[in-house]
Amino acid sequence: MPKLKLPIPKSWVEISSAALKRNIKIFKKLIKPGTHLLVTVKANAYGHGLVEVAKVAQQEGIKCFGVDALEEGLKLRAAGIKGLILVLGFVRPENIELAVKNNISFVAYDEGVFKKLQSLSKSGLLKKRPAKVHLKIETGTGRQGLRGDELTAYAKKLKNVKGVVIEGVYTHYANIEDTTDHSFAAQQLKSFLMEKKKLAEIGIEPEFSHTACSAAAILFPETHFNLIRLGIALYGLWPSKETRAVAQRTHRDIRLEPVMTWKTIVAQVKKYPKGTSIGYGLSERLSRASKLAVLPVGYWDGFDRGQASIGTVLIRGHRCKVVGRIFMNMMNVDVTDVPGVKPEDEAVLIGKQKKEIVSAEEFAGKIGTINYEVVARINPLLSRRLID
Repeated sequence: MPKLKLPIPKSWVEISSAALKRNIKIFKKLIKPGTHLLVTVKANAYGHGLVEVAKVAQQEGIKCFGVDALEEGLKLRAAGIKGLILVLGFVRPENIELAVKNNISFVAYDEGVFKKLQSLSKSGLLKKRPAKVHLKIETGTGRQGLRGDELTAYAKKLKNVKGVVIEGVYTHYANIEDTTDHSFAAQQLKSFLMEKKKLAEIGIEPEFSHTACSAAAILFPETHFNLIRLGIALYGLWPSKETRAVAQRTHRDIRLEPVMTWKTIVAQVKKYPKGTSIGYGLSERLSRASKLAVLPVGYWDGFDRGQASIGTVLIRGHRCKVVGRIFMNMMNVDVTDVPGVKPEDEAVLIGKQKKEIVSAEEFAGKIGTINYEVVARINPLLSRRLID
């Protein structure tokens, strides 16, 4: 059977490789020699495209990649990504062997993973290829990891399993982004150093120590150690308005450049008289005779229903308001004041068109969420196109 030709998409995401490379260069300048950049490409690279982003980063000399799931790590290996791939999320014990065989590092903290590593060691598999694990120290975020006696006891057990390499030790900050008071983060760093010292006392001194996310990397050099996990800032988005404010107050001239532009096209243009009700639930009644454009994108694609009657998109360089509810696969926007709009015209949902910009932050603000969620929830089935 001949291979089917893929259709031209009706909605797609453009990824600026130039912007991505510039953001990487910014953080290379921030870190001291000997410190590695791990680019976090979990959640489909925060919606930007897992493989596409990783390949550009690899071209820029990045040798460390962070994912949430083993499946993501395997996709990177299949795409030719070399170097360290670390699964930051949970790996089921049944999948540990698959991680080891593909030289993918993972976090270890539970008994099931330990028993699986013991079994693989006894089978002889770890003689051929070691299992590389990172110990997560729980310092106050309330997620994965261990602390105190539990951490020490677990680390001792791992150390005694032949073929297991404790490659890294790390933690994650709970409150370093959404505040200008970083006392809790300072306490977490103190706890991390204390637990790290206890590990050293029992002979565990991993190759990598890492605590810094994007906000920590920008604001606090003392959190860098020898690896930072670069997340949202990689994509040209600020971790929070507080992080940006503190950075500006401390005279850190960091100019992040958004990497993503999300686009669709006009499917149809229709005229309606004043008073016409539009869409499901008759949720909006036109206050004037109007010209509406139908866009073939909806909440399935990731354009949140909360944007109904308040969101805007860009067409021909003009802001066009969303009219009525967002459908699963379509929506209406008002183009009454935009001359010459016709089918196949390009519409920008997030990004820049001419002099206008709809930022991920603006989009997030209208629906009461954060820029992370907005970009990460763009449907992964939409094509990602690398552009210069």
